[in-house]
Amino acid sequence: MAQGRGSANLAIATVVALLCLLTLTKQVRAATYTVGGSGGWTFNVDSWPKGKRFKAGDTLVFNYDSTVHNVVAVNKGSYTSCSAPAGAKVYTSGRDQIKLAKGQNFFICGISGHCQSGMKIAITAA
Repeated sequence: MAQGRGSANLAIATVVALLCLLTLTKQVRAATYTVGGSGGWTFNVDSWPKGKRFKAGDTLVFNYDSTVHNVVAVNKGSYTSCSAPAGAKVYTSGRDQIKLAKGQNFFICGISGHCQSGMKIAITAA
């Protein structure tokens, strides 16, 4: 009987180890993207996501001059209208790192006129 319990414990340990490996594999697969490439978060960046495949957990890095720009996480309506709603999350460090949630993710610059000049991106993460 003792041998039977040992086999069960080994099976449980094996399953736990496999689950840990799967979790680590998901984390390793997350990618980091610099929004706008070498030009950073600036005007006319709205087409930057085209042709890229994003996944939930990927990180967007927004590099910009924090004295003249910011990043605001918004919903689709605010993205379309280029208006930051009250209570929206505003990033101001100039080196913001934001993890993508599954589904649609929208970001604009909240400085007057900047979003209208293409300083906004819409990303769908699988």
